[in-house]
Amino acid sequence: MDNRRLLLLIIFSFSMVMLWDAWQKYSQPKAILPAPVATTAVPPAPQPSANLHEPRPAAPGTAVATTVETAERVTVRTDLFVAEISKQGGDIVRLEFNAYKDSGNKAKDFALFEAKHQYVAQSGLIGESLPNHRTVFSTDGGNKELTGDAKTVELRLEAPANNGIKVAKIYTFTRGSYLINIAHEIENSSDKEVAAHAYYQLQRDTKAPDGESSMVSTFTGPAVYTDQEKFQKVAFEDIEKGKAKFANKSDNGWIAMVQHYFVAAWIPDPGLAREFYMRKLESSANPAVSAGVIVPAPLAAPGSRVAFSVPLYAGPQIQVILDQLAKPKSEGGIGAQGLPLVVDYGWLTIIAAPIFWCLEAIYKVVGNWGWAIVLLTVGIKLLFFPLSAASYKSMAKMRTVTPRLVAMKERYGDDRQKLNQEMMALYKREKINPLGGCLPIAVQIPVFIALYWALLGAVEIRDAPWILWITDLSAADPYYVMPVIMVVTMLIQTKLNPTPPDPIQAKVMMMMPFIFGAMFFFFPAGLVLYWIVNNILSIAQQWQITRMIESGGKAANDSTA
Repeated sequence: MDNRRLLLLIIFSFSMVMLWDAWQKYSQPKAILPAPVATTAVPPAPQPSANLHEPRPAAPGTAVATTVETAERVTVRTDLFVAEISKQGGDIVRLEFNAYKDSGNKAKDFALFEAKHQYVAQSGLIGESLPNHRTVFSTDGGNKELTGDAKTVELRLEAPANNGIKVAKIYTFTRGSYLINIAHEIENSSDKEVAAHAYYQLQRDTKAPDGESSMVSTFTGPAVYTDQEKFQKVAFEDIEKGKAKFANKSDNGWIAMVQHYFVAAWIPDPGLAREFYMRKLESSANPAVSAGVIVPAPLAAPGSRVAFSVPLYAGPQIQVILDQLAKPKSEGGIGAQGLPLVVDYGWLTIIAAPIFWCLEAIYKVVGNWGWAIVLLTVGIKLLFFPLSAASYKSMAKMRTVTPRLVAMKERYGDDRQKLNQEMMALYKREKINPLGGCLPIAVQIPVFIALYWALLGAVEIRDAPWILWITDLSAADPYYVMPVIMVVTMLIQTKLNPTPPDPIQAKVMMMMPFIFGAMFFFFPAGLVLYWIVNNILSIAQQWQITRMIESGGKAANDSTA
């Protein structure tokens, strides 16, 4: 019984720590930040720590005195999004998705790149007389739109010629794709060779995405992947303190800005030398950082023209799309190995990833994510049926001997040694393992946690309806009906469990449904649905087993009498 009490204490303490930590994050006052002003200085272009190609180092880019807020923009419309590109720097300053709604206002489309979070995708060249994200470009026309049967639409921006060097930046948007190709074209009419570097960076403030709940938040910030160091997430605080640690030089890999459900990633070709960097933006109105990659541009000999490009993926973390991009070019991908890791499945990715694969397979059959969650929960419950049955049998047996345990406690009073001896003797006679009800459940915990993270991180569930008033499984139940149902199911489970002889333990067990219920009031409806279905199935199984055990024990007592 001491082991049982210790286990209950550990579970309760761990739950309280998690609840307190989540509540602190949720209830702490949010810092009031000043609104960005139109005169915000544009940070300078990055510089490589060492030249990525010989023979000479790159020089700082040419700056032009203007601001992003006042610069003219060009709009590009595709079947998936609307992109706004500023003529200053030729940067993507707004990217609005057609298929996803804003978390705070469902009447508006969701924007990944936007001014509120200072979130932009920037690129430029590093070298003497070369344009960067502070240079004003001109365009070859007005707004662009992907229409008719066209598979691509192109936007060409040109920088002012300088010392006989002309540079153009060309955006190519493809139908049905969130992948944007950004190419630079250098025409060298001078008598000197041009040895340049190109940089590609993502700038963003350090605040969580709008609508993100602190109770169930996922990672927001930069991430780097290389074959050598694998996937590395970097906290905003570490960048601001100058303590960020990540792979900074490689000939492979990519850099991304990750947030719940969405990602933007610069993905240079494999085999190309590159240097990753992250830095705090001192000139920003709000706390912000930039994360990017520098690559060598092809050498442009006098009288020659060279072109090179780096693709940008900016879109939802749809697993099938990320998996395809991770494949080599020979298989239709772009060699973005490791890109599927941006989906935040927590520390149990190895279990959560195949669980989501199963969930997606079920969805393809039933066509509704809510019913897919229900069926997946049923499937997992069936998979662990033997373990659950063993646990419930043990708890049912404990219920039958609980009156005798209470009597022993009253009989032996404070004689702890004698009480433990008699309890162990009782367990041995009745063939009961006091931990038998806990150990089978403990084996299932990693799977249930992995399923929790799979549901939390899946963008496919964002804006997905189930039935009646549940129109978005990724948002909390607006009427709190499902959390209340979940608390009720947990109370029923508590009643079916054996009552601990210790009154304090009994009170703790009765408090647990309300403690977890308080947390689940803020959880997405999809997660609450999973817990409700799991609880209902558990209640049915536990009730049937308890009824069989207790009726069998009663029959045995009657025959003995």
